[in-house]
Amino acid sequence: MSVIQLSWVDWSIIALYFVFIIGIGFYLKRFTGTGEDYFLAGRKNSSWVAGLAFLSANLGALEILGWTGGTMKYGMFVSHWYWIGAIPAMLFLGLYMMPFYYSSKIHSVPGYLKLRFDERSRLLNAFSFAIMTLLMSGINLYLMALVLRTILGWDWHLSMWISALAVGCYIMLGGLMSAIFTEIVQFFLIWFGLFLVAILGVVEMGGINQVLTGLPDAMSKLWSTTGSAANNAMGVTWAYIVFGLGWVLSFGYWTTDFLVVQRAFSSKDLRSARMTPIIASFFKMALPFIIVIAGLVAYKLTQMAGADFKLLAHPVTGEPWNDTALPLLIARYYPQGLVGLGITALLAGFMAGQAGNVSAFNTVWTYDIYRVLINKNASDAHLVWMGRITTLVGILLSVATAYLAMQFNTIMDYIQAIFSWVNAPLFATMLLGMFWKRTSPTGAFWGLILGMVTSFTIFLGFKMDFLSTGMVNLITFSNAPVSEISDMSRNLSQAAWAWSVCAIATVLISLFTKPKPEAELVGLVKGFTTIEHEGKIAWYSKPEYIAVIAVVVFVILNIYFW
Repeated sequence: MSVIQLSWVDWSIIALYFVFIIGIGFYLKRFTGTGEDYFLAGRKNSSWVAGLAFLSANLGALEILGWTGGTMKYGMFVSHWYWIGAIPAMLFLGLYMMPFYYSSKIHSVPGYLKLRFDERSRLLNAFSFAIMTLLMSGINLYLMALVLRTILGWDWHLSMWISALAVGCYIMLGGLMSAIFTEIVQFFLIWFGLFLVAILGVVEMGGINQVLTGLPDAMSKLWSTTGSAANNAMGVTWAYIVFGLGWVLSFGYWTTDFLVVQRAFSSKDLRSARMTPIIASFFKMALPFIIVIAGLVAYKLTQMAGADFKLLAHPVTGEPWNDTALPLLIARYYPQGLVGLGITALLAGFMAGQAGNVSAFNTVWTYDIYRVLINKNASDAHLVWMGRITTLVGILLSVATAYLAMQFNTIMDYIQAIFSWVNAPLFATMLLGMFWKRTSPTGAFWGLILGMVTSFTIFLGFKMDFLSTGMVNLITFSNAPVSEISDMSRNLSQAAWAWSVCAIATVLISLFTKPKPEAELVGLVKGFTTIEHEGKIAWYSKPEYIAVIAVVVFVILNIYFW
């Protein structure tokens, strides 16, 4: 049974969107004859195009449904993932790490590991990243099916296959160029299609002050409740937020995850590549005014007598399903004729995330696994063909992982766990590799393994309940009973341990093993890299100046919502 009946105008908007994005794939196919065209969009994009695509690739299910549902569970604390959990890392990527990435002319992050260390580190990261992207891709399919089922009453299986086939068509045809082009369109669809939900919710509540008034203290503040884990809904202290999220998970994702970094690689020159994440940071800071506000409105509606707003039941646990909040708000506020735009905006977000994962997966598989292990002498044309085949395989595997995502009530807990397995230890490796010339290939490889094993072992320990109370308290730096430790605090602690173990192990092993010759570090390590001259640029157009403005806005937001 559908939640809302769509008019012919709504159906027309949805149908036109699918026709448009598939048509884009057919049109751009003629411009993707080489590997650089297909996998890196020809390195022709401006900083604005790359910047919007950079954010749009991240603006999928993770941002839209995941954090709207997460807000109902954690309140204003969700804003940490947009501010302390994103902005410093995005600016660091643009100012300090992008020169190493861009100057080496690599196709992927595993490609950098090959040049800086050796083939072992490249393959380890390539395989782990490929698995991670398939899991993330499955999340997008699952949440898209959730929207179609919640609002339209469609069958689960039909909904996922429609999403999978649409994304597969335009990525197979146009590669990264097609993904980036549609991500730009999707970016504006998301903003114009969903911002009105937050506005109408605030109007119904009687103003923004009424949305924030009456919330439990544990859900209404950013920093003032972080002195003790018991004072906030997430059950964490400021140390978790600063180190676990602000340092490990944030930098681990934004500076090493090829899904987003690939968009900066498509820039036409180094300055555009550096500006890509800096431009994106401003839009990232604004997203809580859509996502978090909508989540708070949904929370207030569930607490109001007679509000006639009830979350759907989770198909596995039977509990109120937080991730259904945003589709139900669209059904509540949008009239016929406009609801089609809202649904299209949601579909755009899922397909942007799906396209980002699939395009990153086909690049890493083709260049860092297939060409290395299977066909070392593959021609450029053959690699493009393999990229298209890999897209199809990736889509099919994503359907399988979508059913795994269905087991989680709040999808953000699942996503953050995945990031702690792969990105957290990888950030330690990348940081040491770029800024410490003594980091050895052996140290990097075994440090990565130990960091990943540490994170996954902690995850299994919590899920399978084989950790003693003393061990849990040691891992989480908390004296709280095991039953009161939230999923998100576990994720932050396992990310912190993964990064720390990887960093310490890498340093210790590197001190006793042979580093690479300094001649092989040119363009890869601080002090051995000549930064490409950006030409004569006005001071107000320099990446450093724009980054300072972003820092000022970032500080103001954190102080205002303290």
